[in-house]
Order: sequence, then structure tokens, then C-alpha cells
Amino acid sequence: MNENTYPGPVVVRSTQELGNTISYARKAHGYSQQQFADLAGVGRRFVSELENGKASAEFGKVLQVLTALGIDLQLRHR
Repeated sequence: MNENTYPGPVVVRSTQELGNTISYARKAHGYSQQQFADLAGVGRRFVSELENGKASAEFGKVLQVLTALGIDLQLRHR
């Protein structure tokens, strides 16, 4: 993904904001949910639920998805 196509850094304070960010990045890469799920090693349903802001997503799988998209997770005190 070209850095000019991704609006980073993004502040994420809700599961919906995280899902929107992941959906945007996946689409910018040109992947369908199934193609991306296969690449990330998760199920398509998981990708769908994550993109829709489901709050009970497994954090380990969330990190797999972010890694597959080339997105680093940074925590910072505000």
C-alpha cells in the first residue's frame, strides 16, 4: 500500500473506529474480505465482525490482522 493512500496515524478509541481503519486499509490493498482473511490466517467472519466493530474480538487475532496490513499498534499516554 502506498503511504499516500493511507491516512495515518489514526487515533482509535472505539472498536468501530478500529474496524473502519482496518476496512479502509484492506480495501486500499485491493483485498476482498476472504482474500485478506486467508492472507492474515483468520476467518472471513472474523474480518467481517472486526470491520463492523464487534467488541468481543480476540486481541491476538486483531494483532494478526494489523500485522498482515502492515499497521503498527502504538500505545501512548494522553
